[in-house]
Amino acid sequence: MSTYVYGITSASHPGLPEGMGGVGDPSLPVRVLREGELVALVSDAPEGLRPKRRELLAHQNVLSEAGAAGCVLPMRFGSVAPDDDAVTGVLAERAEHYAERLRALDGRVEYNVKANHVEDAVLHHVMAGNPEIRALAEANRRSGGGSYEQKIQLGEMVAAAVKDKEAEDAVALERALETAADAVSVGPESTGWLANVSYLVRRETAEEFLAAVEQARKDLPHLEVRLNGPLPPYSFVEPGPAEPAGTAAGGTETGAG
Repeated sequence: MSTYVYGITSASHPGLPEGMGGVGDPSLPVRVLREGELVALVSDAPEGLRPKRRELLAHQNVLSEAGAAGCVLPMRFGSVAPDDDAVTGVLAERAEHYAERLRALDGRVEYNVKANHVEDAVLHHVMAGNPEIRALAEANRRSGGGSYEQKIQLGEMVAAAVKDKEAEDAVALERALETAADAVSVGPESTGWLANVSYLVRRETAEEFLAAVEQARKDLPHLEVRLNGPLPPYSFVEPGPAEPAGTAAGGTETGAG
């Protein structure tokens, strides 16, 4: 039977409520695997696990219950190891790393920030800031729209300018928020987002980070900024004792990044 891993904590952690259930239908009982000064919160892995709402909430609930009593290193939804021995083996192998992460992440949460351009607003920026594009657009307008080649040229110039603006704004947004965070993790690029960044924030200073996000929205009004959190600090744990299995980990909010 494969082993589903929810998170890692210290052996001194108070533990979970008795009878706590996790993923699966019916819910599979959550248990503890101990190796030295570390424990992994696990259950048997159900067959055919998919990122349905019920399963995502079950995963999150285990982490929320455990996190309320002390620091837990969260694993992403769908993290499955071949068996219990594989989990304890990695706990032993990576004991120093996990102990350091538990110290570093204690009292901290993750906020994920994604951003993209508001199309009309960024086109206005591009036109206002590029005399060459403005001149070509005006020439095309005066000639009744311009030739096919001129239209293609204008389109290519605008597309290149927008791409440059995406890179510029991604850096500007990250810099605006990084001073309010303890650490930054840049996520994988995804279609439609010019920025996908996770920030590690102290719980006690979360209001300062949220205020920085609101200020960034005011300073960069041509951006749509989406905030997700507070989350367990998924992006600041790796490597874990198990890898997300197949599609079970893909595209979910649990384990944002």
